[in-house]
Amino acid sequence: MYAVIDVETTGGSFVNERLTEIAIYLHDGTRIVDEFSTLLNPEQPIPYMITRITGISNEMVANAPRFCEVARKIVEMTEGTTFVGHNASFDYNFIRHEFKRLGYNYRKPTICTVKMSRKLLPGKQSYSLGKLCQELGIQIENRHRAAGDALATTRLLELLLQADRPAIEKQSGFSVPDMIREVPEEAGVYYLHDERDKIIYIGKSKNMFGRLLQHFRNNDTVKAVEMRSRVASVSYESTGSELIALLLESSEIKKHKPLYNRTQRRSIFSSGLFSYVDEQGYIRLSIGKNLNGHQPITSFTTQEHARNYLYGLVEKFELCQKLCGLYDTEGACFQYGIRQCRGACIGKETPEQYNRRAEAAIRLSGFSYNDFLIIDRGRHADEAAVVKIAGGRYIGFGYTDTGETGTENLHSCIKHFDDNRDTRQIIRNYLKKNPRTRILKINNNDFS
Repeated sequence: MYAVIDVETTGGSFVNERLTEIAIYLHDGTRIVDEFSTLLNPEQPIPYMITRITGISNEMVANAPRFCEVARKIVEMTEGTTFVGHNASFDYNFIRHEFKRLGYNYRKPTICTVKMSRKLLPGKQSYSLGKLCQELGIQIENRHRAAGDALATTRLLELLLQADRPAIEKQSGFSVPDMIREVPEEAGVYYLHDERDKIIYIGKSKNMFGRLLQHFRNNDTVKAVEMRSRVASVSYESTGSELIALLLESSEIKKHKPLYNRTQRRSIFSSGLFSYVDEQGYIRLSIGKNLNGHQPITSFTTQEHARNYLYGLVEKFELCQKLCGLYDTEGACFQYGIRQCRGACIGKETPEQYNRRAEAAIRLSGFSYNDFLIIDRGRHADEAAVVKIAGGRYIGFGYTDTGETGTENLHSCIKHFDDNRDTRQIIRNYLKKNPRTRILKINNNDFS
């Protein structure tokens, strides 16, 4: 049984926006057997631009039922069905989030008629609902209203069933293993355990349920099949923040060393890149052992990796190999002789000139600021996630109430984790990919 569903909303974000209309057509694979549609009171204003698109105004929904008043009807009507939508993730996420506000975990197998149309009806000029239906001769009445769009999607589903019924039935008929049914579609870290409860794999995802489902349906490699055959149970930890999921996964893999995380298990970061200013005022970079009390700019698993990285910095920023401890001589370094060093090793380049490039190399290896906090989304709406960097080092992360984001609360919520090259790289990459992430610079003298 298929539940073809379309919704209209107050905006594009299922986290912040609400439903204004929902329509459901139940289809048994041959014909429509039931239907339901209603306007919904979103309990917040409908923006003017949305009203222009959908025609749904604040006045129209003022006396409409709230979602909580039709939730039971939706659950009962769609029991045992596959959720079908055109760009199904949009409608599905909005409905799931409405149920989440009510404390109910609404979960269905889904079929996206956009994806299935691309696969089964290739070569179309566009796969938007309006243009695709026009090309296929499907009439849409009341475009951008839930009932009209849902009925058009139902007719499109019928064409897809005619094109390749087995493909549609296969997509809708997969079973969900009992051990992952309660895993949420949220960001977090998940653990696969064998029959002795030993952790054999640790992973992270923005959608833990979806990623686990991929694991259990993956037959592409011998390793995937072998690992799946050994899984006896699954556990997980929600993080809310994708960044914290990345950091926690890295820490947990190094701690537990799971069998199937072979490439991520290294936990000994014995070598580091250090800096100091010599008697002449030059910034010197060097490779050394990570010892207590000496904090590196960044860390490495071996001295060889560290030296190769430093050679790369020397080349990129035209630094002096002698001042970086890579060339031992009394006079000028070899690079100066071939004009790849500007002469800092023999005093021909001033400390001020040289240090500007050395500082740029340090910034590339570390963070833009030495002391700052990253404020990210928490595990629920009233919580914020906090990641702390102090002295250029990753300190750890924690959670605090969104209403208690004073300096003292942000500090006290932090749980300490190991600082290493992986964690710093994770944070740098995340900030680069998410430039709008909230950064709070701190005075470490008042926050230590």
